[in-house]
Amino acid sequence: MHQDKIALTMQDILEKEFKVDTRGYRMQEVDKFLDVIIRDYNEYNNIIRDLKDKIESLEEENSSLKREVRGLRSSIETVKGGEKEITNVDLLRRISNLEKIILGKEE
Repeated sequence: MHQDKIALTMQDILEKEFKVDTRGYRMQEVDKFLDVIIRDYNEYNNIIRDLKDKIESLEEENSSLKREVRGLRSSIETVKGGEKEITNVDLLRRISNLEKIILGKEE
């Protein structure tokens, strides 16, 4: 993803050779500095790998939660629709019972 933005690999840094000049850098200092760069670069790669794993895990969890929400919404709609039918049926039964009581008393 971001590999095109990274100019050097750990191997590039490790194999880098500096020209020796009479007024040049001390080789030990350069080597120590490169060791630090390699450690940092390696840590950077580890962080990226960990973050990619976390992103993947969160995306999976997000997908799972979205499926669960869809299922719950569907269940809610089913229950809401069922309540209306139950309420209507209940009302019809009550009306029927009242008619029986009223008509039964008048007879």
